[in-house]
Amino acid sequence: MKKNILITGGAGYIGSCVANFLLENNYSVTIIDNLITGNIDFIPKRAKFEKCDIDDEIKISKIISKTKFDAVIHLAGLIRVDESVKKPEKYFLYNYKKAKNFFNICFKFGLNNIILSSTASVYGNQKQKPLTEKAKTQPINPYARSKLKIEKYLIKKSKTKKFNYIILRYFNVAGTEIKMRSGLKSKFSTHLIKVACEVAVKKRDKLIINGDNYKTKDGTTIRDYIHISDLAEIHLLSLKDLIKNKKSHIFNCGYGKGYSVKEVIECLNSILKKKISVQIGSRRKMDSQYLVANSQKFKNYYLWKPKFNDLKTIIASSLRWEMKLKRFK
Repeated sequence: MKKNILITGGAGYIGSCVANFLLENNYSVTIIDNLITGNIDFIPKRAKFEKCDIDDEIKISKIISKTKFDAVIHLAGLIRVDESVKKPEKYFLYNYKKAKNFFNICFKFGLNNIILSSTASVYGNQKQKPLTEKAKTQPINPYARSKLKIEKYLIKKSKTKKFNYIILRYFNVAGTEIKMRSGLKSKFSTHLIKVACEVAVKKRDKLIINGDNYKTKDGTTIRDYIHISDLAEIHLLSLKDLIKNKKSHIFNCGYGKGYSVKEVIECLNSILKKKISVQIGSRRKMDSQYLVANSQKFKNYYLWKPKFNDLKTIIASSLRWEMKLKRFK
């Protein structure tokens, strides 16, 4: 019998890719999304869709009570660091308060297997070495603090209430799935690879590098980029294990290799065989200097090997997606 999975935020970039991957692996998927940042066109046709907010107790109760879900993957939330600095209350409302209310409804109806989408931003600024899950959490912006707060709520709640969780701390998610059914689409994106590809297809005039005076090899910030298709598989493996073994974990989701902003730009330029227009700007407020995963815990636990662990592959797929968006605009 097919397992029933509930996905919040399934109309978004990551949520829609995860939904498609689960459907291809013989799961039944129900998506909840309020479409504030999601795109209805990204929702897989084979998925059931309910337009509602995760904080709508009446609707959520009805959805969960009428279907026996084996697990929930919680991806709904706000993700823009720059916006969170300007509107911290908004981020604590959506990423913590609404999520907490949603989880309490899940517990009420016995939905006790939870996968939580979290972020590497909870680590803040650390020494330049790949970060294990045991690294100290010291978030430096409201977005990261809101995500860490909901992590801590789940962990604390699990000590008094019987449920199981897997917290996935994403490093920088990029790229587009092979079938290009969905991808990163936003009028306000701050993702480096997304913005760089927009410059490449002439949606933007130039790329602003947010500071080149960091204490890194070339002065620009360093990030660990993970392909969306590998991240989707991480969700599938976590889901299978959670349902079968009912054990709680925290896992980093990255490759363990960091690239600077300038290295990403150089890689894109090599694909284009020309240089995109770049300008050095000021640092972003509350931006981490270095975020690279030590992902051995997940790799060892599931004997997992990434399939798309290549910066050029990630950027090339992002470029194809940007070309598709421009063509169908």
